[in-house]
Amino acid sequence: MISNNQQLIKKHKVVVVGNGMVGHHFVEQLTQLRTANQAIEITVLSAESRLAYDRVHLSEYFSGKTAQDLAMTDEKTYQDWDINFQTNAKVVDIDRANKNVVTESGQVIDYDKLILATGSYPFVPPIPGKDREHCLVYRTIDDLDAIQASANVSKVGVVIGGGLLGLEAANALTHLGLKTHVVEFAPQLMGVQIDAGGGRLLKDKIEALGVEVHTSKATSVIEDGNKCRYKLCFSDHTVLETDLILFSAGIRPYDNLARSFDLALGERGGIVINNQCQTSDENIYAIGECALWNNFIFGLVAPGYSMAKVAAKHIMGAQESFTGADMSTKLKLMGVEVGSIGDAHAKTPGALTYTYENQPKGIYKKIVISSDKRKMLGAVLIGDTSDYDSLLQYMLNAIDLPKSPAALILPTSGEKPYLSTDALPDTAIICACNNVTKADIINSINHGASTIDAVIISTKASTGCGGCAALLKNVADTEFKTRVVDIKKDLCESVF
Repeated sequence: MISNNQQLIKKHKVVVVGNGMVGHHFVEQLTQLRTANQAIEITVLSAESRLAYDRVHLSEYFSGKTAQDLAMTDEKTYQDWDINFQTNAKVVDIDRANKNVVTESGQVIDYDKLILATGSYPFVPPIPGKDREHCLVYRTIDDLDAIQASANVSKVGVVIGGGLLGLEAANALTHLGLKTHVVEFAPQLMGVQIDAGGGRLLKDKIEALGVEVHTSKATSVIEDGNKCRYKLCFSDHTVLETDLILFSAGIRPYDNLARSFDLALGERGGIVINNQCQTSDENIYAIGECALWNNFIFGLVAPGYSMAKVAAKHIMGAQESFTGADMSTKLKLMGVEVGSIGDAHAKTPGALTYTYENQPKGIYKKIVISSDKRKMLGAVLIGDTSDYDSLLQYMLNAIDLPKSPAALILPTSGEKPYLSTDALPDTAIICACNNVTKADIINSINHGASTIDAVIISTKASTGCGGCAALLKNVADTEFKTRVVDIKKDLCESVF
């Protein structure tokens, strides 16, 4: 007879389909949550030829970073974490009744819980001639290698799409030495994130860097060129010749597995999830850009990380919920600082705006506030994002505005209101990428972190996009100073 201690423990099998940034973060979270006495077997299936890498800084591949530099994990790390993993392992079938998945090679893998972290794919407009050689997309390292090869035999490049990803792609082409054009259907660049005034200034600044921007242009057909390899023919009967065409006209959720195997989808795509990131099958979760929460797809990495954390905790029996995410962003496009916060387009009823513009210096700032002038609703910053952190905290934490809100964006005159880190609640999110709060930073210091680097190692704050580095330093420095004061106070009291 076998005793209880001798009985074989059946492992709880968790299979992760997709190993992008969000899929990897889920693996990291679940690995941290499971304990030595919990029999959980994690299997990662990556359709790509490599394990997770940093897509946020993908354009740096053309300015010297290698694939290894961008890597977020490696085989040894996953082996140390006791993770089963396969690359070039595209999943083509889900058997929900028998709870297994089948890879393209025919391998059958059982699961108890299945995580779909399949991300998104580039949208290529249905333009006649789009399938020609040297018509490429900008999404993976393999895509970058193809772009590099095409650039080696090209002189002129065109990016179709003037959104965030399109401008990143344009930056890549300029690094490759091509004369670069950006073609955008809308009347302005980055129409989702910034307003018309900000879009106008952004266009001016990017053109000053040598990139030609063509807005309000619809491409009708791609034909053979006369001076270059191809010719874009626009609906207004103008043309633009180019050797390389890079499509970056937005993304679409990679929801084909859910579509093929009867999981609930949104009307325009995306795998429908609840607050625990479960799909219409309670044993299947979806996280990241393939997931649709409350009829919304989050195209930033930080919300995907939050979903990964919620899904991992739910599998481990915790009841944390995903209830949406802030889509504010701060970045540098081709050296141009851009910030977008909350209701950047002032769509809130009764919203009021204050705008500051300095054309000679290339600076545009706008804040959107509530009708009673008490709360921050949104902001747009072009050319100078030094106010981003404080403006974001005003909005996220509903902090009362100063009597003269315009002073928050006017040039420093000694009167600009200062938002002390003491005014931030402990729940304030300092690092959105890794969901690090002010309380998390204080706790890390309480547990021995005595330098900024130690805080970063402990909390992982600022290791994502890096946009929170200044605010992280302010919060940590304030805490360090508090402890120095306390120590001095204790010494004085002990002496006297």
